[in-house]
Amino acid sequence: MSTDHIEKLMSGPTQQFNSLPPETKQLKHAFSECRSGPEEPTIVFVSKMFPVERKSLPENRLRPLTQEEMSMRREKAKQKHAERLQAQSITDPNDQGQRECSSNICEPLQVKEVVNNECDDVFVAFGRVYSGTVRKGQKLYVLGPKHDPAKALIQLRENELDCDLDPGKTLDDLDSSEHVTSFIVEDLYLMMGRELHQLSEVPPGNVLGLGGLASHILKSATISSTLVCPTFTDMYFEASAIVRVAVEPKNAGDMNKLVNGMRLLNQADPCVEVLVQETGEHVIVAAGEVHLERCIEDLQKRYAKVEVNVSDPIVPFRETIVPRPKVDMMNENIHTQAYSPVQVKTDVDDDEQVLEPGLVQKSTTNKACTMQIRAIPLPVGVTQLLEENANLLKMLDISTGKSDTSQSVNKLNPDVVSKLLKLKENLQSCFSRSKGFWKKIKTDDILSFGPRRQGPNLLVVQMDKYPRTSLWSNLESVTTTKPCSVLNSIYDNSVVSGFQLATLAGPLCEESLMGVGFVVEKLDISHLDTIPELPETPSPKESNFTLDTVNTLNTSVNGVHMCDSEDSNPAGKTVGNNLGVGMLAGQIMSCVKDSCRKAFQTQPQRLMVAMYSCDIQATADVLGKMYAVLNKRQGRVMSEDMKEGSSTFNIHTVLPVIESFGFAEEIRKRTSGLASPQLKFSHWEVIDLDPFWQPTTGEEYLHYGDKADNENIAFKYMNGVRRRKGLRVNEKIVEYGEKQRTLSKNK
Repeated sequence: MSTDHIEKLMSGPTQQFNSLPPETKQLKHAFSECRSGPEEPTIVFVSKMFPVERKSLPENRLRPLTQEEMSMRREKAKQKHAERLQAQSITDPNDQGQRECSSNICEPLQVKEVVNNECDDVFVAFGRVYSGTVRKGQKLYVLGPKHDPAKALIQLRENELDCDLDPGKTLDDLDSSEHVTSFIVEDLYLMMGRELHQLSEVPPGNVLGLGGLASHILKSATISSTLVCPTFTDMYFEASAIVRVAVEPKNAGDMNKLVNGMRLLNQADPCVEVLVQETGEHVIVAAGEVHLERCIEDLQKRYAKVEVNVSDPIVPFRETIVPRPKVDMMNENIHTQAYSPVQVKTDVDDDEQVLEPGLVQKSTTNKACTMQIRAIPLPVGVTQLLEENANLLKMLDISTGKSDTSQSVNKLNPDVVSKLLKLKENLQSCFSRSKGFWKKIKTDDILSFGPRRQGPNLLVVQMDKYPRTSLWSNLESVTTTKPCSVLNSIYDNSVVSGFQLATLAGPLCEESLMGVGFVVEKLDISHLDTIPELPETPSPKESNFTLDTVNTLNTSVNGVHMCDSEDSNPAGKTVGNNLGVGMLAGQIMSCVKDSCRKAFQTQPQRLMVAMYSCDIQATADVLGKMYAVLNKRQGRVMSEDMKEGSSTFNIHTVLPVIESFGFAEEIRKRTSGLASPQLKFSHWEVIDLDPFWQPTTGEEYLHYGDKADNENIAFKYMNGVRRRKGLRVNEKIVEYGEKQRTLSKNK
C-alpha cells in the first residue's frame, strides 16, 4: 500500500494527516510494513455485515467423524450398555420401562428447540486485517465514525475514559458523546466460497469473518486494539440509491416485527437506505427495480417474516427554468407572431408584484423591508460543476462555520482547500465563458448554494451598498472582505434560509430545484445605513449572532427605528429589541421564499427526470421489437455498434427512471430473451415540454386539435407527484363531454 493511500485512509477527506496526534502517526509504519508481532497494534476494517444461517456455521454444521472420535464413541456406547445391563439386574423392569418412556418424551422437546434455533440468521462481519494478528480471546475496540483519537488521548490522560470498556455494552447503550465499544473475539472464520471454516488466528493482509458483532456494527466500522487509531473513510458505492417505496404491515399488530426487520435489512445490505419520513412512513430506498424487489422479498421472508403492503415506486424529480423559447411547438418563430405563446402559471399573470418576467418585488408584512429578486437559468456548465462537486461544497459549508459540525478550516486537508480554490477558479471561468447576465458575475457575489447549502442552485447578491463577508474568505490567506454590520449578519441568515426553503420544494410539485440562480437586486431595510459597523471583520462563526448577542448590543444600535415614520412607532422601540429583530428576520425569510417561488413561476418552467444509462445486447433479428419497447417508454438510442465476429449488437440508450419499472421483463418477453438490458443511474435531463402548454396558434390547433389529444408527459408526471403528496390537482372528471351517438334514430 502506498504512503499517500495510507495517509488518506487514516485522515479522511476533512482532516490532514499532519494534524493527527503523534501516537496516531506512528500507526503509519504498522500499516506500511504490515507487522504481525504480538506487540504490534491490531487494525481491522469491516466493510460490510452479511447474514448467514445459523445452521451453516462451522460449529453447528454436521461433519464426518474421525477414527479416534468413532472409537471413543464406541467405548462410551459399550460402557453405557454394560451399565444398563447391570441396572436391569438390580431394579424392577416396570420402573425401568417408565424411566425409558420419560427419557423418550424429553428427547423430542430438545430436538424441537434446536430446530427453532437453526432457523435464525446471524450476522458475520467481513473485513481485512491491516496490522497485527487477530486471535481468539483478544479484546478489541469498535471505533465509531465520530471517534476522534485526539479527544480519546486527552480523556485517557485525564482518566475520563476507561480502557476497560464493558464488552456487554452495545451501540444501543452508548450516549451521544460515546463512540467506542469493546468485544472479545470468539469466532474467526475463513470464507471459502459459500462455506465458513473456523480459525484460531488471522495474520495481517488477509480477509476474515468475525462473529458476534451484530450489536456493535451497523454497516461498516474500524476495529483496533488501541484507541489512538482513527476511523477509516466510508465505503463508496458507484450505484446511487434513487428508487424508494413506502411499506407497512398488512396486520397492524406486526409493526414491531416490520421495524425490526427493516433494521436487519439495513444492516445486511450496504447499499440500501432505510428511513422514516416526517409523515411517519417507513421508506426503503434502493438502487433499482431488481434491487428493490430483492429487498422486499428478503424483508418478508427472511428478516421481518410478515406480509407487507408496498406502495408504488417513488422516483424523485427536479424543477428548473429554461431561457424563453424562440420557436413554438410547430417550430414557428415566436417573435414574428402577434403574441407570445409562452405558457406560465396563470395565477401570476396579472400580479402587481411581478415587474417583468423573472423579476419580483415584494415587501414584508410590516413594510419594513422591500426586496427585488430575479430568477435566471444557470449556465449548463455551472450546473454540472456544482453537481459534480457537492462534497466539496459541503466542505466549504464546514469551513464557513455554518454547519452543525465543530470542524474548522484549520483542520481541513490542504488537498481539500486546494480543490475548493480550484473549484472557485473553475466557477469563475464558467461565468466568464457564459453569455448575458452571468458573464459579469463574480464568485465573491455568491451568498449561498442550495438546497442544503450544497446543491446546484445559486443565490447571488447584486447590490453596491451591502457590506458582507465573502463565502470564500476562510480559504484565502489575504481577504478583501468588506466590513459587516451586526444586523446584516442576522438578515443574511434570514435571506439564505428563505432561499434554502425555496430551493428545497419548488412550486410545480414540491420537488427540489436544479440549475436556477436567484439574484437579490434590492434589499431595503429601514435605516439600515445608520447601523454602526464592527471595528474588525468578524469570522463567519463570530458573525453568526443570536438574539441573545443582539440583546447585549442594544446600546450601540439605540435609536435606530424599524419604521420611517415616528408616528407609527410612538413607543420608540429600537431595532435592538429582541422581539423586533426576531419578527423582522422571520418575515424576511418568508418573504424571500415567496419571492423566489413567484419569480420562478414567471419563467418557462420545466421538469427534470432521472435518467438511466441502459446497455443492451441483442441480435439483429430483434432490433425492431427492442426499439418499439424503448420508444414506448420514452427512451433514446445514443449509439449502436456491432460486435466483431458475431451478429450481436451493443446498443447504448438512455431511459427515464420513472419508465423503467417492468422494462427488463417486457423487453425480454418481446424479444424471447434475446435482449438483456443493464441499467445504471446516469444523469438528470430536462423534459423539453412545458407542463402548462396548450395549443394557441393556428398551426398548433391544426396539428394537435382543439382537445390536444397528445398526452403532455410533463403534465402527467407533475400531477402524479402532486397526487402522491396530497397537493391540489387541476383535473376534470370529464374533459370533453360529447353527445352519445347511436346506430339507430330515436322513434
